[in-house]
Parts: sequence; C-alpha cells; structure tokens
Amino acid sequence: MIYPKFIKKGDIIGVTATSDGVNDELDIKRFENAKMKLQEKGYDVIFTDNVFKADSQGRSSLGSVRGEEFNGLLSNDIVSGIIAAKGGNFLNEMLEYVDYERFVSNPKWFQGYSDNTGLVHTLTTKYDVATIYGSNFGEFGMNDWHKSVNDNLAILEGKNITQTSYDKYQHELTDRITGLEGYECDTKVEWKIDKRTAKKSDSIEMSGRLIGGCLDVLLFLQGTQYDGTQEFIEKYKEDGIIWYLESFDISGENIMMFLWKLREIGWFKYTKGFMFGRPLFYKDFTGTDYEEAVMYALGKFDVPVIFDCDFGHRGPRMTMINGAIANVKCDKGNVGTIEYRL
Repeated sequence: MIYPKFIKKGDIIGVTATSDGVNDELDIKRFENAKMKLQEKGYDVIFTDNVFKADSQGRSSLGSVRGEEFNGLLSNDIVSGIIAAKGGNFLNEMLEYVDYERFVSNPKWFQGYSDNTGLVHTLTTKYDVATIYGSNFGEFGMNDWHKSVNDNLAILEGKNITQTSYDKYQHELTDRITGLEGYECDTKVEWKIDKRTAKKSDSIEMSGRLIGGCLDVLLFLQGTQYDGTQEFIEKYKEDGIIWYLESFDISGENIMMFLWKLREIGWFKYTKGFMFGRPLFYKDFTGTDYEEAVMYALGKFDVPVIFDCDFGHRGPRMTMINGAIANVKCDKGNVGTIEYRL
C-alpha cells in the first residue's frame, strides 16, 4: 500500500469540485471561512476554477474539466493534499479523464465522501494508494470546529491518533442561517453490535484492511473498469478486510438485494467484519428495519457487524483511511474506537 506524504505546516491544500460545486452565498461564505480557519492552522488553500460553479443539475463543470482540474492539482508541486469541494451525483463523468499514472507517480492525499466514493475507491483498489473517506471541504468552514474536524486534520498531518466515537450526532439536516454553523448534535451516539455475530459478548474487536464508502455509489461502480475490488481483496487477503458502508438513499428492499449481489460476486469473502454508518434517507415497503435488511445478506458470515458508526451523511464523521490496516473495537458501553497501522 502506498501512503502519500502527510501534510505539514506551511503546505498548500488544493480544493476542487469533483462532482457538484458551490454557488450559494452561504456556501461561498463557509468556504472562505474554511480557508481562513486552515490558514490559522498554518496552511494555505487554493481553489480550482470549478469550485464556485454549479449548474441546475448539480455539476460543477464538464467531466473533462473536472478531470483536468484534479490533474492540475496533482501536477502542482506546491500542493500537498486535495480535498473535494462537495458531493453530488455525477463524479463518474470525470473518471475517464483522471491521469492515474500521474497520481501513482506523485501520490497526494485525496479526501471526500458521498459521491467522492467513486474516486477514493478507484484510487485505492485499482492503484494501491491510500485515500481518505472523510469530510468534504465545507466541514472545515464551521466557526467552532467539532472534534471530528480537528481529528481529520491531525490524521492528514500523520499524527498517531486513535479516534473514539463522539458523544452525539446530528440526526436531521438543518438549514443554515449564517453559513458558519457547526453540527446541531442532538442524538446520543451508540455503536450497536449485532448480537447474532457477537458470540454472546458485549464487546468486539476486529482488525483488517479498511475499504468501503457510500453504498449507493459502490453499486454502480462495481464491475466497471474503475472497480479494482477483487484484485484489492486478493492482494490483502492475509490481512483480511474490514468493510465500512453507509447509504444515502436506498430502501430496505434494495439494501437486501444489493448486499446479496456483492456477497455472491465475492466482495466479502475475506471479510473480518463490517461497519455501517447511520443511513440518511431510509425507507422500506415491507416493514423491514435497516439492521434486518443488512443482516438478510450478511447474517451468514461469522464475523462482527457494527451499526450506527460515526461516518457517512449524518455528522460528525470519523476519518476513514482506505487501504490502511485498522483495529476496530466496540465495547459494552457502545463506544467505538478506530486505530490505524500504516
């Protein structure tokens, strides 16, 4: 596994709109504040031209332009890391324009979540370079940084940090008034061990190579030329795989069928355990709750399964390093920890 150089004080972080961009006044204000907050931490930030652009369908620019602007940051020697501006729906349009050889020859940390799964998963599984499934750039724009944002920066800096599940999370999306709001954390965080896989214990521990992301995106990426999952899990089968997955807008019935498909094509054959983030929009038509839908497909595996973990679309979120060996624990108090071995 190739690990990019960690960033250090004085470095420049590049921000580019791999999917959607921002053109709302409050979002622009938030991005400007994020730049200022990072400058206070000792970093500078440069934006590519497409960051403050967004069309009516949710594209910052043509796929070819997004690829060119990402490649430009790869080629720019003064840029040490790259953070996606935002998620969206159409990152797949830029994948054919990414200069993967340039990325491998000069790897830099790339970070983003949601639609950015399409790029972080490709870069790690096909090109063996670690990436980060973590906050998009806007999270750095909250006036008072949540601990998760400080943890995120610390990991980008290469500090040996053990992340512990946060006290509370924000259950519902809320409208912004100032643009600089933090999370409105109103619900207690409780990682839940599936009792069918816990071997009658109130705590579990698992270790393996971490891979995953937004299930909505992985499902259409699977089987394309940008999917290197099978090769990745074969290469690291001795380490075993920990899958972390979260969903944006998938029904219970589709979760059952989609996970069944991924199981049957062999994605999970070397799995040491599963982690599931909190789903954002979940519905069902047959009275099946989220955990039941997941275990329909994964219940046959004799490995731990943890629900309601701190990643995904309901913040705050942990910083997940694709490709790293992770030691994951969940104790009887429903408190979770992730420790990386790079």
